[in-house]
Amino acid sequence: MQLNGMLYTFPKEIKLLIAAFTIVLSIGFYTGLLFVGETSSVNPNGIEEQYLGNEADEDATVMKFKKNEQQMLTLVHGHILSMSIIFFLVGLILCTTKLSKKLKILLIVEPFISVLLTFGGLYFLWKGLIWMKYIVMISGTLMTLTYSVSIMIILYQLFKSRKEVLHK
Repeated sequence: MQLNGMLYTFPKEIKLLIAAFTIVLSIGFYTGLLFVGETSSVNPNGIEEQYLGNEADEDATVMKFKKNEQQMLTLVHGHILSMSIIFFLVGLILCTTKLSKKLKILLIVEPFISVLLTFGGLYFLWKGLIWMKYIVMISGTLMTLTYSVSIMIILYQLFKSRKEVLHK
């Protein structure tokens, strides 16, 4: 079965469903990033402080305490499961877009690697591997970039007419 470019052949109601899903999903995804920005200052030291606490810092404006094991396992478990579903669904839709096979595979596989590195990295940071905060930051950035590019490709191709594509 040829999936490459199949998105253009979908009926209008399926395209509308995919568009609504990707837009609402993106609102949730980027709202989550806003939360990360509010809680960890989006830098390696902020990430470390969010999970290991800042009780020793006398100049801290907001006191943060080290997360306990239950909190960490809940965070890692919940995020790995939910983000796997998100990236599986986005990947399925991406399979139907018209893209080169290499780019498509990169955009489909990379988020799963980043999910494991980001949330596994948070757990290992909490366990004492302080340098993991850099892995968490890099993998989280890559995950966000990959998600953003994938969604832009999907939405662009949803709203582009089939005639425009076939004439290129």
